[in-house]
Amino acid sequence: MTDRPIVLVPHLVMARGTEPMAAAIRDRLEDVDLRVATEEAETLEHAPDAEVIVTHRVSDDLLDAAIGLRWVHSLSAGLDHFDLGSLEERGLILTNSSGIHAQPIGEHVLGALLHFERGFARAVGQQHRNEWDRFGATELADRTVAVVGVGAIGTRVVELCDAVGAETVGVKRDPTEAPDALADCLTPDRLHDALERADCAVLACPLTDETRGMIDAEALAALGEGVLVNIARGEVVDEDALVEALDADELRGAALDVFTEEPLPEESPLWDFENVLLTPHVAGTTPHYWERAADQFAENYRRYVAGEELENRHL
Repeated sequence: MTDRPIVLVPHLVMARGTEPMAAAIRDRLEDVDLRVATEEAETLEHAPDAEVIVTHRVSDDLLDAAIGLRWVHSLSAGLDHFDLGSLEERGLILTNSSGIHAQPIGEHVLGALLHFERGFARAVGQQHRNEWDRFGATELADRTVAVVGVGAIGTRVVELCDAVGAETVGVKRDPTEAPDALADCLTPDRLHDALERADCAVLACPLTDETRGMIDAEALAALGEGVLVNIARGEVVDEDALVEALDADELRGAALDVFTEEPLPEESPLWDFENVLLTPHVAGTTPHYWERAADQFAENYRRYVAGEELENRHL
């Protein structure tokens, strides 16, 4: 490690965010030695000098060229886009951006839950038909919400549900670190117990070998006539099983922001269910994204230069 490590923000930052991310870092770290690349050729040109890379993804070519690389900082919370084995073999540090999406995704989840309780889909349909037909609605405060994955995002979901009076049950590897607002917290081996107690289930867990396909036909049967909200990763849910449950009217509804294949194929039957709310992987979007990401990276950069322990470190 050097006293002033060269930091590279490559072209692999999503949403054309290379330059906004670089500008936000400069605002917070006046003396940072920052290299910025908006095209692949520029990235590979700067790679040999980089000790730190701030990005959403890394390519094999980038890793091969970055001969002095020591630390990769992921601008996303999920790490399923990274080859963890390859990074570990290279002896690299890996940190992520856990927590920066908690507020927008928490609000997205709350909106999705209220969508079903307050009948917004029916209201919008009637509005488009110039139709005045009063209908009843239900209250989220009467519901129990299972939050599967109680990290930063899941904790915010719990807090927002608690604020409107809903009871929450968490599923978390270490229940001793669960937020106080949870009525109960169970370990992953008791997932079905949590789903059986719930009227709604919110998926906020990372995609791992253990969670891939976790919400299968048996899990959906445990949820029963409930609402499923997925803001985790599409592969956490067995989509064929979900379609079958929806086809059989076994679920009250589903709100899906992530899918096994993105964009969602035109031929997917999920487009056609009236009780399914689809959003195109936008739950984490916010005008504050680059600022929050830069705040988090800047704090870890200061720790790195000082030789201190990094936050959100996975390797």
